[in-house]
Amino acid sequence: MATKRDYYEVLGVAKNASGDEIKKAYRKVAIKFHPDKNPDDPTAEDKFKEAAEAYEVLSDQNKRARYDQYGHQGMGGNGGGPNMEDIFSQFGDIFGGGGFEGFFGGGGRGQGGRRVRKGSNLRIKLKLDLEEVANGVEKKIKVKRYVACNTCSGTGAKNGTDMRDCGTCHGQGQVKRVVNTMLGQMVSTATCPTCNGEGKVVTSKCDVCNGEGRQLHEEVIPINIPAGVAEGMQLSMNGKGNYPERGGVAGDLLIQIEEEPHELLKRDGNNIMFEQYISFVDAALGASIEVPTIEGKVKIKVEPGTQPGKILRLRGKGIKDINGYGRGDQLIHLSVWTPKNVTGEERELLEKLRNAQNFTPNPGKNEKGFFEKVKEYFQ
Repeated sequence: MATKRDYYEVLGVAKNASGDEIKKAYRKVAIKFHPDKNPDDPTAEDKFKEAAEAYEVLSDQNKRARYDQYGHQGMGGNGGGPNMEDIFSQFGDIFGGGGFEGFFGGGGRGQGGRRVRKGSNLRIKLKLDLEEVANGVEKKIKVKRYVACNTCSGTGAKNGTDMRDCGTCHGQGQVKRVVNTMLGQMVSTATCPTCNGEGKVVTSKCDVCNGEGRQLHEEVIPINIPAGVAEGMQLSMNGKGNYPERGGVAGDLLIQIEEEPHELLKRDGNNIMFEQYISFVDAALGASIEVPTIEGKVKIKVEPGTQPGKILRLRGKGIKDINGYGRGDQLIHLSVWTPKNVTGEERELLEKLRNAQNFTPNPGKNEKGFFEKVKEYFQ
């Protein structure tokens, strides 16, 4: 599989480009590589799609933020980029209501030049625990969405055939208007008001979907969640949203990631943080203790004379990077636990230990005597 180019490079803009600059750059690239303008160039359509995919991401603030932080992997990778029908169905925002007609004198894409409609998107929230976030997981989710009616094949017409060409647009789905100006005649196109751009008029409605061309359907969809996703990240599955009324292409399924907090571990980027409390005896004499990780418990060694606040590192025990750049670490912050309540006997022994050390702010003074007394007491 070919490596995707950087989206900013595709559109020829800087990473701090404004929304208007991105829109202008896309308009320029789309005109340059429009397939109708380059019939002899087999690579034009791929470049055209590449530009549309780049604009789809960079024109959306949330998608752009995820792309800037995580790269192509942050966009989910489910279902690939937009298809040609998706691209041509969304040109109104960039080129005006008439799409490319003013540039190339033809209709939009789709059968008979009709505008291809796209159904609405579906949005769901998916909760993941820390282990699933760290390693990636396949989830199967149940969704209700509109799909094309099996009886009429999504046309809304009885038997799928009781239709005729629209008398206003003659099956084109669009009407052209010619306006005389001082610069000559200007031709503009607009969606046909009679058939709403469908090009066809239903003469007899389908009995199953009542002419809508779609039915509500419950479906189990498998989703591959890549390792390293983060709270708030949104993945997209093309074509898994709602099918539009009377034909077109289905919308997308948008999956927003929610991280469930772990009982003991905390995420910090690709690293895992854990705070381990030890007694001052273990800090002074050293110890071997067990700590939790996302892969289970492991033993670590606390060196004699460990000071409060020391951080131990378990390499490779963190979260996989979403762009494939290795794996984070687990950082263990050691805190010395001091008992709040002691018995009279314990207080007496602690006083003896303090006197044996000849307590002083100098941590190295009489250190040997202190350790010996502690060891003697706890043996």
